[in-house]
Amino acid sequence: MRLIIRHKTAYTFGTPATGVIQTLRLSPRSHEGQHIVSWRLDIDRDCRLRSSEDAFGNQTHVFAVDGPVDSLTVTVEGEVDTQDTNGVVRGAVERFPPSLYLRETPLTAPDPDIAALAQAAKSEAKDDVLGSLHVLLSAIHGTMDFEVKQTDAATTAAEAFRLKRGVCQDLTHVFLVAARSIGVPARYVGGYFRRDDGVIEQEAGHAWAEAYVPGLGWVGFDAANEICPTEAHVRVAIGLDYLGAAPVRGSRYGGSGEELEVAISVDDARARRAHRRS
Repeated sequence: MRLIIRHKTAYTFGTPATGVIQTLRLSPRSHEGQHIVSWRLDIDRDCRLRSSEDAFGNQTHVFAVDGPVDSLTVTVEGEVDTQDTNGVVRGAVERFPPSLYLRETPLTAPDPDIAALAQAAKSEAKDDVLGSLHVLLSAIHGTMDFEVKQTDAATTAAEAFRLKRGVCQDLTHVFLVAARSIGVPARYVGGYFRRDDGVIEQEAGHAWAEAYVPGLGWVGFDAANEICPTEAHVRVAIGLDYLGAAPVRGSRYGGSGEELEVAISVDDARARRAHRRS
């Protein structure tokens, strides 16, 4: 599948900021099952864009804008060829051994209720790691309601699990806590997802987890949709939690009344061409 992606992040400030610094994780990389055909990043301000890699091997861009800044828009767009690998990730940049991804964070702190859910999944699968993860995937999807909206970075896995609802970020955090509680390394993945209901315009990107299975490697689990990643997924960044893979992070100096608007479209190039011909 060839996916056409456009992602615009627009800030406005009631009182102009005196300066803005941003770190972007908005550029996907090629690996088995994912080939970047074209990708472009644009900032509507005069600034220097510095490209590098973070500790996890994510491609990052950092920029600073001097004020006064009353608005700022970051846009990325491009095309990506994808293939279904049954959720197995091969050929991606790996900076750390799997054991690092057993580490907890404030957003993925251990929780007894989530641990109990994981233990039940492990018992049902008779201690088979891959089987336990699939049971866990279904259990989280069946226990929590998936909400489609912009993410709140401050919600912890325990808080979301108690509410029994959350955005894809929240369901992913719960999966991470559960997998780590039974000794399975797991990490957060941020990216894009082409919905199968025909909706192209989206308010936010997508998130899922990857867990390490001995003998197989890293395998993706999308708890929001109860599936392993398919050709409809585009993998952009990984981390221990959302904050480590956030598409945009930064700070401003001065200013007030900040408003954020995110607009994302993910479309199938073939479907778009067919629509134009009809």
